[in-house]
Amino acid sequence: MDIIIKENYEHMSLYAADIIAGYVRSKPDCVLGLATGSTPIGTYRELIRKHKEEGLDFSQVKTFNLDEYLGAGMDLAKPYPLDQSYARFMHEELLKHINIKKENIHIPDGLSKEPKKFCQWYEDEIKKAGGIDLQLLGLGGDGHWGFNEPGSSLGSRTRVVVLTQQTLDDNYEAFYKKAGIERSQMPHFAITMGIGTILEARNILMIVNGPKKAGMVAQCLEGPVTSQVTASAIQLHSGEITVVLDEGAASQLTNSAHYRHTENIKCAYGL
Repeated sequence: MDIIIKENYEHMSLYAADIIAGYVRSKPDCVLGLATGSTPIGTYRELIRKHKEEGLDFSQVKTFNLDEYLGAGMDLAKPYPLDQSYARFMHEELLKHINIKKENIHIPDGLSKEPKKFCQWYEDEIKKAGGIDLQLLGLGGDGHWGFNEPGSSLGSRTRVVVLTQQTLDDNYEAFYKKAGIERSQMPHFAITMGIGTILEARNILMIVNGPKKAGMVAQCLEGPVTSQVTASAIQLHSGEITVVLDEGAASQLTNSAHYRHTENIKCAYGL
């Protein structure tokens, strides 16, 4: 596991975008797992810049998103930003700005009439695509990935889940409040990739910023593996793992000096 500590959010975002761009350039038909939330916005903006100014080509790339609210979906008839679906978020923040093919975009369908069947279909589609080459992840305030709330099985698959109060509170402040939507109107269910699904990705890139998540970052990376902090499952992954943090998010890590030293040595030797 490579733990990279950058000065600030901007530097973290640029570094993460360089990693993703490297996968796209080395394997033009790679499969990317994508995440929503405020954390990856800077990374997505840099990828858009690379596409427009450097010719980064997404025409063969396939994407699979982590999650979506149940009862929400990509309804272009609704005026943005009243539609707070993650599909809308991805469209606005990344997908409409790059040359990815519509048929190569996969986002959980929160409008599905048979969500349980859809979840199995989503798992099958990931397998048909050859699996995910690089999964981008953030970190929830209670240590979750996607909507895998505390207590989720570390072997879980794509499924329908009930959202915790903390997740509802966090998402209300981040998305719904500024859109003028009442808290009572928020969806309380979601479709999410499971922890087991995420761990099958060949490589993982996790990005976290801000001191508010510093304690959870420390638990995730240096604490015990537990279903109460579902992102601690990153310690079980056997592929290449890169965690990119800003100074605030890294501020409670016990071994931060070692992580910095390791990165400096690797850079010095071109590793």
